Order: sequence, then structure tokens, then C-alpha cells
Amino acid sequence: MAGLPAVSPAVTAELVGALSPRLRKRLDGGIAKLAARPVTRDGDTVRISVDDDTDLTLHAPGGTVTGVDAVRCGCLLAPDCLHRAAAVSLAPVADESAEPPATSPLPNGTAEADGPGGSGGASSPSAPGSGAATGTGAATAEGSPEAEVADPAQRDAARAVRDAVATLLEAGTDGAGAVVQAEVLRAAHTARLAGLPRAASAAVSVVTGVRAARSADPAFRLADLADGLRDVLGVAGRLPDATGAELAALRGTARQPYRPDGSLRLYGLFSEPVLTASGYAGAVTWTADADGRLYTVSDVAPGGAGRAVGAADRAVRIGDTSLTHRELSRAGLAVSGATVSPTGRLGAGAGVRAVRASGADWRGEPLDRLWGVPVGDQVSRALGAPGGPGAPVPQGGGHDLLFLDVTLVGPVRETGGDCLLADCDGVPVRLVTAHDAPGLPYRENLRLLAAAGGTRVRVVARLVPGPLPRALLLATEHPNDAAARVDLGLDRLQHADLPPSAARPAAAPAAPSPDEAPLHLLRRRVQQAVSGGRRVLAFPGGAAGDGNRLRRVGLGTAGDLLDALHAAAADRGRDVFGRLLPSDAGRFAHAWLGAAVYTAEVERALCAQAWGVDAGRVAAGAVAVGA
Repeated sequence: MAGLPAVSPAVTAELVGALSPRLRKRLDGGIAKLAARPVTRDGDTVRISVDDDTDLTLHAPGGTVTGVDAVRCGCLLAPDCLHRAAAVSLAPVADESAEPPATSPLPNGTAEADGPGGSGGASSPSAPGSGAATGTGAATAEGSPEAEVADPAQRDAARAVRDAVATLLEAGTDGAGAVVQAEVLRAAHTARLAGLPRAASAAVSVVTGVRAARSADPAFRLADLADGLRDVLGVAGRLPDATGAELAALRGTARQPYRPDGSLRLYGLFSEPVLTASGYAGAVTWTADADGRLYTVSDVAPGGAGRAVGAADRAVRIGDTSLTHRELSRAGLAVSGATVSPTGRLGAGAGVRAVRASGADWRGEPLDRLWGVPVGDQVSRALGAPGGPGAPVPQGGGHDLLFLDVTLVGPVRETGGDCLLADCDGVPVRLVTAHDAPGLPYRENLRLLAAAGGTRVRVVARLVPGPLPRALLLATEHPNDAAARVDLGLDRLQHADLPPSAARPAAAPAAPSPDEAPLHLLRRRVQQAVSGGRRVLAFPGGAAGDGNRLRRVGLGTAGDLLDALHAAAADRGRDVFGRLLPSDAGRFAHAWLGAAVYTAEVERALCAQAWGVDAGRVAAGAVAVGA
């Protein structure tokens, strides 16, 4: 709900847990009623008018509600009323393990975050395996990382996350109401206290995705939520038995460890808006140094699409420079005393100095070398990045951006809407909008570019794994002026910007559906389970021979996994009186996870094949747990 502050997971879990069984049954209805009430803000206090005579207030110093006493209701039943629990269940969830709001955009609607205010330069990192990151710790200071194991509290916390998320998956987004969400948030809070920030953050992201689905948020994508569920179940399932470096990766770190990087000479590439399902918005500007390493500068805070667009005209928060994000994307920056996170984000600590410098053209040095990397190598890098496309970007390492020279062909009609077909060295690439929010100009810009068929341009895009070459279009050269560039999420093209020879696009031909590949039979069931829960796969004859069809085309493992998924969904025993026994949520979640991991890996291979890349070049060791 717009205007509400973020609420700590522990606060939501405690208030919902304190409700009587009768009020728990009414909670989802109470949330729907409260969502229609007016909200006002006065400094750190947010007020909701429950009715003409009753107000509910949330005190959020720093933008986050951190205690149950900060939520007060004026009704006669307070503090044991339904209104307090409904309000915190309606508000965005504060991801405490990541400490927002300094974020960078992730396609799955989540956000990667640094320390408070995004300064980064003054943060003291919690290294994997240190006491700060692992709670009580499982190894001595002298112990080798290989000897590390999870301590009992961490194993219990991981199992709690796994069980809570398994229950949510069994219910699906349709059935996962506020009570089920609160149990996941309780488990996430327990994981954070036990020193498992990665599991905690992943669980919070899943709850955020479920809320977006239930509220019909236009930015919600079922595939992204499925990826989030796959990640949290994979992490929570493997953590109790992990050791050494794997354990450190599964634990994660609570803060981005900024490290000194001396002096940097950076050249602006492009800016993109950030608009997350968790209620944060802003802009991120990408820059590169002379060696082609990428660095980002971000300005993200609670807000909507208006802030995402407006943030581009705010000054970047590095040193004393007055450059805006929009200006930096076309200019340069000289930084001394730089601090940089492992994801390439520039810190803004007190010792950092920055001044404006000259920029570089995309076709000039040093930026030209980004487009000189063979497309196959770029796709391999994006698929082999830790966590895959959309995951945090290691500095100087893998990232999911593609720098392509393409010839625009025209619009192509697909099931999800029209996209822009482009030719990239003989590979037909579908360029799609990076975000569907009406306040951002992505869609209109893509429609205008479709009218510039035959134009040769350089573009920056983000890889979308799938059986057909596909990428989110982020920035492009101006179709009528190669020396200029357009940030498609911030700038608006006009008809006058098109080449004089451009004509109106012809009727979009229908494109072959990616779902013609048999793998969609398994992918569809995986996503149906996320939406409708176990019950949608439990109907007799639900498989309808799909497993046999997969086996006939050589996907025997896919067929077996699909059959196992249906069997786990339908397995409901009866007691001696013939009554149905409770379903085994853990077994269903295990079967679902196997199908989801297999689907993701095969789609990675199909994506590499579609781009003409040898799948063996994609580094399997870089794949994150559950990906």
C-alpha cells in the first residue's frame, strides 16, 4: 500500500502471532478493508483512518517500524485488535539483513542493498565466517574454512525457513494469506539472528513477491517468484550439511564489504530506473573504467515510478560533484580514495573525492571495447555469473549486461505482447521492455524504435534466459544520431527522432512460441504450483501423459520429475476412520525444487544454444545454490 513505511519482519510475525484464532481467520478481510482507507504522513509518523472516529498510527524513525509499540490503534479493542496486525501485514517488509535503502536493480523485483544511506565507504563488512555474519560461529579464529560447519542454531533456523516456505508453496499465492506470510517472516527473522542473512533476505523477498501477486501488482512476474522460491528452498535445504566455502556462500553477508580501490577514471555508459515490488525506487548509473570493468552509482529510496524518473536528475552521492545521474551517464568521473563493493558499487564515504571529467562515445575508446567482446563470450559470462542473470555483479567479473551491435527489423507479436526483433550477427534477438510500469517510457520507446526498421544501432541490454534469444532493452544509440544515446527508461523518443526513411511498422507477424519446446510442460507445472499450490497438481490425471511426451523426445529426467511432482501433490493418506491425513508439505516442496532446478539448468543450456554458444563454456561452478 502506497505511503506506508517498511515494517520489520519480527514486528509483523509478533502482531499476527498474538491474534486469537478467530481474528486470524478475519485477518485477510481486515487487510482488504484497511487498504481502502486514507493514509497521511507527518514526519516519521504515518496515520491510517480506520473509520471516522478511529486512527491507527505507525511510528517509523528512519522509515522503518522496528517495534510492536510503534504501532498503535485508537479502537476500543486495542492493543489486541485486528487493525494493528492488518496494518503491518499491508506495509512493505523491511529487509533487515540487507539494510536498505541503497539498492541496485534486480529483474526479479528484489533489491540488493548496502548500509544505511548507501555510503558504503564507512561500513565495516561482515566477512563470511566471521562472528558478525555467523552469529555464535561454528569455527575458531584459528580454524580453517574447510573445517567450518553450521552451528545448531543455524541448522535449526535453516530448517525453520525451509518448513515455512514449504507451507507457503503448498498453499500457493492464492492461499498464502497474511498468517502464512507471517510464519515465513518469523523464520526469516530467526535466520537473521542466527547469522544467515542470505536465507533471511531470500525469504523476505518471497513474501514480497506473494504480496505483489495477491494485490495484482502489474510489476509482478510469476517466473521471478518461482526463481525466488527455488533460491530460498535450495539455500535452506543445503545449509545444514554444508561446510567450508559452500557454507560461507550459503550464509551470505549482512553488508556489502566496501574495500579501498585507489583512484578511478570512469566513463558514463547509461542510467536505468529502479522500481521494485518492495516499494523502493530510484536510479542506477553504470560506468566503466579504461579496462572495461563496470561500476555503478545508485540513488534508491522508498517511492514509486515518479521517484524512479526524478532520481535521474538528482546529484550523484559521491564526493562533492554536482553531476546528476542523467549527466553522469554521458560524462565521466575522476574519483580518488574510491571504495568499491564486490558488486562494483561505488561507496560515498567521507574520504571519497570525485570531480567531473570528460566522457566517451560508445564508439570511441575505452567504451568501444565493451562492444568488441564476441557475443558468445558475453552470453557465457551472463549465464555463468554467480546466481545467473539478474544476480549481484562481482566487480570485474560476470554480469548480465549485453553490449550488442544490432540491425532493427521490426515488431513481432508474442503471447505476452509485441517485442522488437533485431538481427545480431545473424542471430534473431527479441528485445523487450525492461519494466511495464506506466510511468516509465520503456514501452513507448520500444514501439517507436520498431518503426526504424533497417537502422543499425548499438544497444545495451540485459540477458533473459530462454529457448529463444531474448534481452531487456535498456539503452540505445539515437536512431538518427550515432553520437547520441538514449536511456530508454528515462528519456522519451519522439517521431522526429526517427530516421527520415522510417515508416510506420507493418502489422506484427506472430512469432513462434517458446512454449513449443517440450520443456514448457514441466515449466508450466512448476509455475502453476507457485500460483495455485499443491492442490492444482493433485487432480487425478493431471499429468495427462505429459511425462510420457517428455520421455519420447529424450527428456527422460524431465518426465520422471514431472511424474514425481504430481505424485507428491496427490499423496494424501487416510486414517483408520477414512479421514484425510495432513499433506506432506516437505515432500511436495522437495519434488517441486527438483523440477525447478532441472528446468532452470536446461533453460540455461537452451539459452546458450539459441545464442550459438557452447553450453560447456558456461561455468557450472558459478551457478548459485538452487539455480
